[in-house]
Amino acid sequence: MSEAPNPTGPALVELLGMVAYGELLAFDRMAADARLAPDLHRRAVLSEMAAVEIVNYRRLATRLTELGVEPAEAMTPYVAALHEYHDSTEPKDWLEALTKAYVGDSIADDFFREVAACLAEPDRQLVLDVLHDSQYADYACHEIRAAIAADPKLANRLSMWARRLVGEALSQAQRVAAERVALTVLVVEGTGDQAGVAALFKRLTAAHTGRMTAVGLNN
Repeated sequence: MSEAPNPTGPALVELLGMVAYGELLAFDRMAADARLAPDLHRRAVLSEMAAVEIVNYRRLATRLTELGVEPAEAMTPYVAALHEYHDSTEPKDWLEALTKAYVGDSIADDFFREVAACLAEPDRQLVLDVLHDSQYADYACHEIRAAIAADPKLANRLSMWARRLVGEALSQAQRVAAERVALTVLVVEGTGDQAGVAALFKRLTAAHTGRMTAVGLNN
């Protein structure tokens, strides 16, 4: 990826605002999804994941305040798109909740990891720090694989669910790209050109395919 100027204006604020609202909403969603857990141990694991999200949100909100921006103001442009994604992909059971965390959160993390390379410190490290810890993806992977091993018919249902998650995520990503020009420019400049953007999405697709294969799901 080519080196891009470190954004200090609208692009940085928009990126941090989007990540911050994603963390805040993830806290709400994971806390609710924890109630779908079949036992207290699993409920506690997802609740711990939710607790990490709110800590990450606070770090991002603090950084926005340091930049002279009210966190709520920076997050507001992303409320509609992110709510629409979560409202249209509300899990019906524990395995759908885990698949959503495993697939949806991981795609978002891959994207933000790529964009973070466009930033200078301390913002680059901040964005990297708030990405989801691999232990949670590993946990979700183990749970999904074990469930499919016990009942192979689950693979088809969860594969269809994962495809729906990706479709909804892409739809809302296109909406954000059309509405938040500064953020889109940041991605284009950070990758070099339109060919770089295409390469970025090819990498994201490859990583997603690998995750699906790892848990026994089909793309």
